[in-house]
Amino acid sequence: MDASDLRVFEAVSRHGSMNRAAQELHTVQSNVTARIRALEEELGVSLFQRHARGVSTTPAGQRILPFVGRIAKLLADARTAALDEGSPSGTLAIGSLETTMALRLSPLLGQFAKTYPQVRLVVTTGTTRRLIDDVVACRVEGAFVAGPVSHPDLDHEVVFREELVLVTSPAIGAMEDLVGITDLKTIVFQIGCSYRQRLESLLADMGIVTSKPLEFGSLDTIISCVSAGVGVTLLPKGVVAAAHREGRVAIHQLPSGRSLVETLFVRRSDAYTSSAMTALLDMARPGPVPLNSTP
Repeated sequence: MDASDLRVFEAVSRHGSMNRAAQELHTVQSNVTARIRALEEELGVSLFQRHARGVSTTPAGQRILPFVGRIAKLLADARTAALDEGSPSGTLAIGSLETTMALRLSPLLGQFAKTYPQVRLVVTTGTTRRLIDDVVACRVEGAFVAGPVSHPDLDHEVVFREELVLVTSPAIGAMEDLVGITDLKTIVFQIGCSYRQRLESLLADMGIVTSKPLEFGSLDTIISCVSAGVGVTLLPKGVVAAAHREGRVAIHQLPSGRSLVETLFVRRSDAYTSSAMTALLDMARPGPVPLNSTP
């Protein structure tokens, strides 16, 4: 068993298809099939269950799958460490919440790109849960997520602090007005978003029963729907500052103890920290913007 065998195994598991894995790996299906059979014979277990639609990973395959990303990451770290002469270069793959990208990272990443043109930045966005999974599985080198975070494989540090506010249409004058609304809808990101969890907890404590939430993947879409009176959401104050100034939404301060959220940068504790990663974190660390500031 070597790293190339595991890479083939991971591709087949992810695609659920020998043929699609072969296309990704730029080889023929017969080669992929042969590599998988040889790996199964070496391990003495079946890694895939074959069926008409393709393949599905067996329990034994699921158990070894987490090691694939870690082994690939270790090899990539070794290569990066060997070539890392202290001047940031190469590829830096990170993840971020969409709100953090809109409020904090856009200008920071622009400055980073100008300062370190030899670094190829790759940024993906997602919910806190998904981004943590991506870091643990070594799909990204680190991610900006909402705290708190507790994971045995991750190190984290606070990089930003934000004030959360309840966001409604301008027709809502106070949070208490929500109590009388029947079939109140929440407008949120997908499951795994910590702001969504905080919003559900806030409304539940107010005795407000909500209908099934409306899920969107775009921050602009969420703000537009709230502005139209479709429902309510919970977001960092800076993210909605412009919409509030324009009169498109109303913002409501949260009770003490609920308003502050920390944005953490998480990374695997066993990963190599490249000079590019160090440079990015040095730019992100200077200190939080005051809570009442706008982006």
